Amino acid sequence: MSVAGSTVLAVNDLSRRFDVSRPWPVRLLTGEGRREVHALDRVSFEISRGTTLAIVGESGCGKTTLAKLVAGLLRPSEGAVSFKGVDIAGFRTRHAALPYRRHLQMIFQDPQSSLDPRWRVGRIVAEPIRTHRLLPTRAAIATRVGELLDAVGLSGQDRDKFPHQFSGGQRQRIAIARALAGEPDFIVCDEPTSALDVSVQAQILNLMRALQRRLGLSYLLISHNLAVVANMADRIGVMYLGRLVEIGDAADVLDEPLHPYTRLLLDTVPDMANPGRTRAPLAGEVPSPLRPPSGCHFHPRCPLVAERCRREAPPPTRRGSRSVACHAVEEGRLPPRDEEESRMSA
Repeated sequence: MSVAGSTVLAVNDLSRRFDVSRPWPVRLLTGEGRREVHALDRVSFEISRGTTLAIVGESGCGKTTLAKLVAGLLRPSEGAVSFKGVDIAGFRTRHAALPYRRHLQMIFQDPQSSLDPRWRVGRIVAEPIRTHRLLPTRAAIATRVGELLDAVGLSGQDRDKFPHQFSGGQRQRIAIARALAGEPDFIVCDEPTSALDVSVQAQILNLMRALQRRLGLSYLLISHNLAVVANMADRIGVMYLGRLVEIGDAADVLDEPLHPYTRLLLDTVPDMANPGRTRAPLAGEVPSPLRPPSGCHFHPRCPLVAERCRREAPPPTRRGSRSVACHAVEEGRLPPRDEEESRMSA
């Protein structure tokens, strides 16, 4: 059991590439080389016990790949995932990883596709208990399943139903109950509310916060919804094309973003207090991970681009509670946000 405030998960220089080459005979005939998707590029961060780190960014930036690597559903090309001081990404067999996997669970984006439609809810929730042999008898398992369903706002009598008999929000509650069945310390949440209505999203987020306070859970929250992130996160990491460009305390990142991409990303969020505020458009498209730009990956879309940005990948730079990978920040070329907004208004 981790001590409160200690590091429960550390990701170090994590990278993942996918080989998307055409079949070997075709490449032999055409002279075409191998092709790789650079999904994740040397990502590092830590998560303390009882806290939430949210990873945000546009679609295709590598958020879900990161979630699957941390959860053990994919193997990294390079780097390590240390859970309670043990590199769980380095295990070669499922059996060796099993004792650690019990304490690290995952909630998937779509509750309907993540639940077996042929299984009753009781069997779905009980599966981690049986896999890890946490309870000795069927009666004890049935009692525990009822307790878990009650804990997530459902009824113990729901164990005899099938997933299709529930609403989307109720299915996500079932998925949460299944994640809790293994008595985890850490849960990876991959867009846990994106498939739900707004009112149901609030219920699920309130449930997750209540469970975190009661059980001391740590979360890695993957989301593109900055409203969800502001509501849940203790720390925020901003990803762009497989790289972590800014990470720090949530209040600092949301109130005073440093990286140009973070600023442009936050400018896409409606401001009800100041609806007439001039906003910088987030121009262009995310480049292909098959051919990522040289230097800083964000330079083709950056309003502060310089020649160095095109040549050199920026190293992380410490700024108070934050780490920012940006040459403009390192060189002092980043204007204050209020000055930037005044210039756009003019």
